[in-house]
Amino acid sequence: MKLSKIKEILATLDNVEFQLENGTFVPEHFHVTEVGQITKHFIDCGGVIRTEKAVNFQLWDANDFEHRLKPTKLLNIIKLSEEKLGIEDAEIEVEYQNETIGKFDLDFDGMHFILKNKQTACLASDACGIPPEKQKVKLSELNITCCTPNSGCC
Repeated sequence: MKLSKIKEILATLDNVEFQLENGTFVPEHFHVTEVGQITKHFIDCGGVIRTEKAVNFQLWDANDFEHRLKPTKLLNIIKLSEEKLGIEDAEIEVEYQNETIGKFDLDFDGMHFILKNKQTACLASDACGIPPEKQKVKLSELNITCCTPNSGCC
């Protein structure tokens, strides 16, 4: 989800709720401790130099049990970060402490923001010697006309 999309959604909400893909909710007294832009400049295993940018939100589960972050407050934090840091309209990456600090993509299910598990991938699979994944096809779904024995078609 891009920054512009979360701003659009926040403007319509009464509460901000984050949920992990497994159904567990981030405690409602969470804080957003950081909003920033992360630039990753790297070289992949195939030797290609790459740059990625993401908007980073850091969620923190504090012992401040009376705290509730309202959509307008989060919108104000985003606006301030855009003004002061020049944050671009990039994809959002959320950091949240579970067993360790996890990085998540962000989605919205109509009621809650969903922290989607991220996956690693090789960006230069052609240079690594990784064979492309073969497409799995059910033979029953193929439209193949077969000859029957002794039909004379073969």
